[in-house]
Amino acid sequence: MSSLSAVGHILCVVGARPNFMKIAPIMRAFAQSDSPLEARLLHTGQHYDAAMKHAFFDQLHIPEPDIDLEVGSGSHAGQTADIMKRFEPVLDASPPAAVLVVGDVNSTIACALVAVKKGIPVIHVEAGLRSGDRQMPEEINRVLTDQLSELLFTTEASAEDNLVREGISRDRVHFTGNVMIDTLLYNLEYAVPAATSLTAAGLDPDATGDGYGLVTLHRPSNVDDPAVLRQLLTVLAQIGQRTPLLFPVHPRTRARIAAAGLDELLERAAITVLPPQGYLEMLGLMRDARIVLTDSGGIQEETTALGVPCVTLRDNTERPITVHQGTNTIVGTDPERILACYLDVMETGGKTGRVPDLWDGRAAQRIVAIVNQWAAGRG
Repeated sequence: MSSLSAVGHILCVVGARPNFMKIAPIMRAFAQSDSPLEARLLHTGQHYDAAMKHAFFDQLHIPEPDIDLEVGSGSHAGQTADIMKRFEPVLDASPPAAVLVVGDVNSTIACALVAVKKGIPVIHVEAGLRSGDRQMPEEINRVLTDQLSELLFTTEASAEDNLVREGISRDRVHFTGNVMIDTLLYNLEYAVPAATSLTAAGLDPDATGDGYGLVTLHRPSNVDDPAVLRQLLTVLAQIGQRTPLLFPVHPRTRARIAAAGLDELLERAAITVLPPQGYLEMLGLMRDARIVLTDSGGIQEETTALGVPCVTLRDNTERPITVHQGTNTIVGTDPERILACYLDVMETGGKTGRVPDLWDGRAAQRIVAIVNQWAAGRG
């Protein structure tokens, strides 16, 4: 990798909703440290709307982006290309000492690729996670971003083994913990109680009785195939007859449900449909749930940190520590397995698990300390 020409600013990239929870503690840690690097924030605009800004940027106290590329939605190829074309002039106008990217979205790989081709070091936060499923676009983004990166920060020890198997030197890898959990712990006292969110949606909080389950669905493999989507909604409706389910429906998921003619499955009284939730609202819904059924990677981590049983509606996970040490169980999309896991959680309380090492709310501080040391050694 190329050398650092001069200590100046570090350009932190955010693009999509999963990134926002990861960048917030990093920006805060840079602001609170005596770093020689000024942290600047670039938002690609991969995900953006006014409601989202309040729900994430404002709630998490993320500073206004120094630069907004306003890319918007598109196909994977089109969106990645648009980000690259708009990102390159930013680097030309004011070359940073390094580009820091988080997660595994299109913004992550697009900005990493432009930076490294221009000789600018790349730093990847949340490196080394692998599902083993190359049909997931995120898996491609993870693998390629890690190959391009000079500093790689991992959330769990097994991620380093993944990186070494792929030919990455251990001296570039640092196990620092999970910035998602930094954000969760920092904001937990501000989480909006589930009853408040239900009331705000015009619903009766008492309707959840002795407890509720929380559902999220958004993976293309689950929502784009009408047969799979019907299968999942049918078993969720069955579960809802026993335990009330709260389902904040992602706009894309809602569109797929309508297109497949499956709205009637959501109209059953035991599945309460909610609009997309802000971070603090979603945190409260997770914290107060008896069980969470999801296909989200981040929610697997958050439920483990909260000690809430999680049933993952996928055949694999890039976060195995949530299964081996946490509260997560992988069940795929088979209705019998989903129902059996749900019944086990209701009867036994589910996995108790434990909070993994370094998921202590200080991952971003460790990351910034290492980046400062690295920058000082290369300036």
